[in-house]
Amino acid sequence: MYDTVRDRLIHLHHCRGAGWKTIQALLAADATLSAPFSLSPSALRSLVPLSDAQWNAFFHDLHAIDMQRLLQAYHSRGIRLITLWDADYPPLLKHIHAPPWVLYAKGNLALLQQVKLISIVGTRHPTKEGIAALEKLVPPLVSAGFTIVSGLAFGIDVCAHQLAVRHGGTTIAVIAGGLDHVYPKAHRSFARQLMEEHLVIAEHPPATRPQPWQFPARNRIISGLSLGTIVVQARVKSGSLITAAYALEQGREVFAVPGPIGLAESAGPNTLIQHGAKLVQQADDVIAEFPYL
Repeated sequence: MYDTVRDRLIHLHHCRGAGWKTIQALLAADATLSAPFSLSPSALRSLVPLSDAQWNAFFHDLHAIDMQRLLQAYHSRGIRLITLWDADYPPLLKHIHAPPWVLYAKGNLALLQQVKLISIVGTRHPTKEGIAALEKLVPPLVSAGFTIVSGLAFGIDVCAHQLAVRHGGTTIAVIAGGLDHVYPKAHRSFARQLMEEHLVIAEHPPATRPQPWQFPARNRIISGLSLGTIVVQARVKSGSLITAAYALEQGREVFAVPGPIGLAESAGPNTLIQHGAKLVQQADDVIAEFPYL
């Protein structure tokens, strides 16, 4: 049905139920991924760790999706697909645990090959001090040639993207769900701008609506693309600290902007500093960690 393992991977990646572990199981059974397209339903069923409902959806999509039509539509809209085996897959991301099998990207793909990528994450409800910290950090990071990576969420994330754009830098937004369903809706216009001049990426096909579990999973990509992650204001239990935890797991640098005790938004960064994150008061505190660049 397909000439290459890459083509088969892309088709499987569009099948409902075919999450990261399902594709891993199929690759373990057959490194060419030919089996799903040739085995009997009963033989294939034994290879995939899916519930009955998930299996029915997966099997339907395996035989019903017109992949050629979809790929032509993506091409006409400027959406690029980058698989784990492609030469233009982001080099740092390739080395994390459970790297995305496929990335869906729209915008300046050259940004994925940049070495100087730094992620900035934080609360959806920053104080004026949090915004002031961003305004102090982002312009000199941009001037030093860093591309800003974040998640396009309310608060610190979108402000980091906006400051990068405003100061003539470059930025990458990593979203949950697919490119057709940017969340939050309030940022869709800005996302379209980023798709023209910068870059927006997702690990799910464009038609995928965002689900709650995709947001923490997305955070491993934000940290995985980057040399390090800067946390600017975050509560103790927050997605930003999940991103910081991924960065540590991936062997990347973790930076934190301290804040006054008693402020809930300071608790996350202050706790990270207690546990060894580098305290950041100015952009040079970050830049100094990468003297080889």
